[in-house]
Amino acid sequence: MTTGLIPGEQPPDPRPTSGVPHQRHEPVGHGALHVENRSRSSVITARAAASFEPVGRSVATARSFVRDTLQGWGFADIVDDAVVLTSELVTNAVVHAGTSADVLCLRSDEGVRIEVADRYPEREIPLQGPAVTMGSLDREGGRGLQLCAALAARWGVEYAPTHKQVWFQLELPERAVGTRAAGPSLPADLLPLADSRVRVAVVQIDRSGAITSWNEDAEELFGYAADLVIGKPLTDLAAWPHTPGTGTGIAEALQLSRWEGSYGIRGANGRVTSVYASHLRVRDTGGEPSTVCLLVRDHERAVLQTPLRVPAGDTTTSSDGQSTDPFEVFIGSPAPDDLDGLLQRTVERARDMLDGDSAFLLLATDDETELEVRASTGLPSARQRFARVPVEAGPGRYGSARMPAVHDDLTAVPGAVPLLSGTGMRSVVTVPLKVEGRLTGSLGVAAEAPGRYSNEEALRLQFAADRIALAVESARLGELERLRRGSLSFLVEASDLLAGTLDRDQTLALMAQMTVPTLATWCAVYTIADQASEPYLSYVLHEDEELIDGIKSLLSKVLPPDPVPTPGARVWTAPGEAAHQAALRSSMRSLGLSGGPTHQIASGIGPTLATASAVGGETVVLPLVARNRVIGMLTLGKPTDEHFRQEILELAEDLSRRAALALDNARLYSERTAISQSLQRSLLPPELPEIDGVEVEVIYRAAGEGNEVGGDFYDVFPISDGAYGFAIGDVCGTGPNAAAVTGLARHALRLLAREGLSGPAVLERLNSAILDEGARSRFLTLLYGELWPQEDGSARLKVVCAGHPLPLRLRQDGTVEPAAEPQPLLGVMEDLELYEQTVTLDPGDVLLCVTDGVTERREGTRMLGDDGLADVLTTCTGLTAGAVAARIMRAVERFASDAPSDDMAILAMRVPGLHTD
Repeated sequence: MTTGLIPGEQPPDPRPTSGVPHQRHEPVGHGALHVENRSRSSVITARAAASFEPVGRSVATARSFVRDTLQGWGFADIVDDAVVLTSELVTNAVVHAGTSADVLCLRSDEGVRIEVADRYPEREIPLQGPAVTMGSLDREGGRGLQLCAALAARWGVEYAPTHKQVWFQLELPERAVGTRAAGPSLPADLLPLADSRVRVAVVQIDRSGAITSWNEDAEELFGYAADLVIGKPLTDLAAWPHTPGTGTGIAEALQLSRWEGSYGIRGANGRVTSVYASHLRVRDTGGEPSTVCLLVRDHERAVLQTPLRVPAGDTTTSSDGQSTDPFEVFIGSPAPDDLDGLLQRTVERARDMLDGDSAFLLLATDDETELEVRASTGLPSARQRFARVPVEAGPGRYGSARMPAVHDDLTAVPGAVPLLSGTGMRSVVTVPLKVEGRLTGSLGVAAEAPGRYSNEEALRLQFAADRIALAVESARLGELERLRRGSLSFLVEASDLLAGTLDRDQTLALMAQMTVPTLATWCAVYTIADQASEPYLSYVLHEDEELIDGIKSLLSKVLPPDPVPTPGARVWTAPGEAAHQAALRSSMRSLGLSGGPTHQIASGIGPTLATASAVGGETVVLPLVARNRVIGMLTLGKPTDEHFRQEILELAEDLSRRAALALDNARLYSERTAISQSLQRSLLPPELPEIDGVEVEVIYRAAGEGNEVGGDFYDVFPISDGAYGFAIGDVCGTGPNAAAVTGLARHALRLLAREGLSGPAVLERLNSAILDEGARSRFLTLLYGELWPQEDGSARLKVVCAGHPLPLRLRQDGTVEPAAEPQPLLGVMEDLELYEQTVTLDPGDVLLCVTDGVTERREGTRMLGDDGLADVLTTCTGLTAGAVAARIMRAVERFASDAPSDDMAILAMRVPGLHTD
């Protein structure tokens, strides 16, 4: 291990001065002191040192220091590796260890040695034993040493009581100093083919695209004399290739600051000559722009073509003899399903490689029309994540993400890179990520200073993008597959939940609970009653329940979104704008700037700063369309500066279609249920009359879910002064058809009884009315009677029992007996001979009338029957009418465990005894 310091000299002062790294540069002659632990043939010719304080910004400053130092020494070929290694080691010191870092650069005739020291020494050093594993590339810890092992010619670590020092040495390539690019010596038969004289056509194009200069080589290559083409547009001669998916043409290419590529020129003989061109946009002393085009035959492109920068050696060999991808070492080796980790490491390494202040990576949507921000560093990521920008930013400038681009100064071209608007970045280089010719993403690096990047950096970044594009696309497809599987499961579960209810309010609650927080931070559901109604805010949900009331208040002050039936999500800016204004007003009130003291603020639920922040992000609206009608809108929102990813919006669109149908079904069910209930209630008597001297109680149960009225019915009504009619009947069957006959019978009884007809006459008229219904007629059993309370406390009754279960009379002594005789039922024969029977109820007596749903209650082969009913009634002596009816119903329900399958009606009338009055 070596100290990295020249003997006899003091170590560099680690203390920073005013936040600026302390630097020292010393040229050292050939007589410099010899360093024993370094290579014996190494002679130090120059040195530079700097110290950096423990803040995150120091990492970028250290990269700039090393880059400027090595470029000043003429070692541009090893700058990239030196910057990457220095960035990792300084990060470990100032970020992870939290100490200052000292960087020392030493130049020798063999290369460059860089030493990085920190003030957090590691004391536990394995002196002997098996080789120590430095860790996995997946871990942040230890990667700096792994990079040293992968990139440096030699490296080492020195531990001291007060500091730890890591050094590495990079050797210079074996070629002349100052050479930008060089190739190997090749046999003559492998050299590019060219004519005996290579001709380079020089063509200059003015601002309008017209040719202003045409040299002799251009005349030879294309056959046009200068006076024939000067003043004509180059587009008249150029045969531009039509590349699918690329919007850049010859006119646009001539407006670019730099361009290099192939196209054709139509010669004077009518043939197209394939040329390789290099364009450079310049301006004269008067500020007039023009483009200089250098053209050679396409097979002679080596004359102009910028050679691709390929790192020395594509692979390295690990200690176990296996080949290692250097770019994998560069970004680490994240798990195959860790797309976010892969993207984040890529942008961080790209930023370090080009010594940028920020970097970003965007992935293309499936239709390749938009790019979605997935990773960034040095930018407000919370604001940018999942933001979308168009692939083609528009004609007239280099605005396509499908090709590399270098912008020297973004202030000169506002909006050229929308992602960087308002970030303070001035220069930027972007390159596409492509797999098999298809655009899959875009990688960019930006700096705060203008003019930082050139085509050379674009080539280096493109090389990195090409190496990582396939891995990114593979990880993206894996993530997309997992998301789609999860989406399918989510939609299946959502469909089951929505199909499990027909209640409108519950459907609204389910819609909101399924979207929050799975798809959005908050949501609001607007409903539309009919086409003439305005959208109504029906439900609001936020993952933080304390913010729900505030969001309701905020949305109530905003006009609802337009009910547009166009499918898909559309951005709704009104809540965000309202949130911004609310936050501004809240801040001004808190500072007492709203005019008047702050205690005069109106009370109540208002949009607080927290509420404004909750709805201040991206808000989208999806229409709820069912049966070709917009029945509402589903609004999804994110908190401040957050965006929705495209896959989430597609999932939300699928959910909105299912939710719309479920909501409309619930609406139709609610409407029909309300209509049914209203009609059914009209078939039942509104209320029982108060009869002096007689207690009356009724219990009614209709069979079937949602039915309030079935085939059984009852009625108690006044006929004339002192006389009351009562009836209990059973129409054959259950449900709406039986209920229709029920309504006919009940209303006909009242009408005929009040006409003064006797009981038999009333039933005979009703029988005729039922038969007149024809195919809709139903059999009807009916017990009809008339009641007159007597002055002595008894009650006199006249009863007609037409096919109905006989009424039972309970005396005070507990005996039970039928109170009438059976007669033919109604709705069968036209000519009926009915008669009425007179019954007197003494004080304490009870008359019990039931339908066959009570007596025919079954449990297996057992049936309650008339005898079972009589047995229960004998236990009701002394009970009120209400208690008698309740005990009978309780006995019927307990007789069998199954739900009743038939309608049931119980009518109990009791004459109170003298001792209870």
